[in-house]
Amino acid sequence: MASMEDFRSLRIVVLAGGDSSEKQISAISGWTVVSALEKSGHQATWIDPAQVDLLTVPWDDFDACFIALHGGAGEDGRVQQELERLGVPYTGSGPAASWLAMSKSASKERFLQAGVPTPPYVLVETSDPPRHTARRAGAIGYPVVVKPESQGSSLGVSVAHNSRELRRAIAACASLDPFAIVESCIRGREFTVAVLDRRALPPLEIVTRGRVFSFDGKYSSPRANFPLVDHLPSDLQTELADMAVAAAAALDTRSLVRVDLMVDVANCPWVLEVNTIPGMTGRSLAPESARRMGMSMPELCSWMVRDCLTRETVS
Repeated sequence: MASMEDFRSLRIVVLAGGDSSEKQISAISGWTVVSALEKSGHQATWIDPAQVDLLTVPWDDFDACFIALHGGAGEDGRVQQELERLGVPYTGSGPAASWLAMSKSASKERFLQAGVPTPPYVLVETSDPPRHTARRAGAIGYPVVVKPESQGSSLGVSVAHNSRELRRAIAACASLDPFAIVESCIRGREFTVAVLDRRALPPLEIVTRGRVFSFDGKYSSPRANFPLVDHLPSDLQTELADMAVAAAAALDTRSLVRVDLMVDVANCPWVLEVNTIPGMTGRSLAPESARRMGMSMPELCSWMVRDCLTRETVS
């Protein structure tokens, strides 16, 4: 492994691809990270864990692992557990925080315990009788946002204004997850705040023509844009940053995460979720926020690798 004295040129495995529903986006993130690390003078080797057993990787030939997996085992803590058993330093949060963030219901419970405002919700089985699900959703009040319990990239997310739309939304979730979150739809503006360890980066507002910032909007639609929110009152900007940091702390995340929030018509922020492995594509929000504070993609990726090696050395 590399010594703490020399982080200038490292040998890094980039894990990307995988077998989740987000594997294509992970592949784009992975190649973006490989390019960024190479621009920083590192040696980056792409490995797809869906094709290569991690136990067969000659880890002694490498200094660290950069996880660019989205969804599935790469984001729910299983890959992190495997790397810890192998003694491999890796970027991002640990197994417990990864699992908590991947489970929308578990993370919302942690937010509530920590006093972090999050929209009211119920967890339902997608196989439940529609009448039962509609009764539980009705207790929250329409409109509601319906999400698969353990998916990222806004896959399967939709808004339901009545029981008929709710049935369609639950059916869309069923193809992705046996459970779904039904939460109160906050009317207002959507924001995202990247958090580097416990430091909030400049918040971005998500402006899109749709009611939901969908998978297509994130990765292919030209209609979404992400202006900085320096036009907001300074106290609200501070509240967004503080709430994002509090949400990350509630899940005990580390390194780079992205916190998604809504600000309602009364200017009250609500945390939606935390993403422990934000996208690293050319359209991704966390790298864009870092760029706007003067941190390039190569600098960001190098920081994440140095951070994981520093943790490994200290521990």
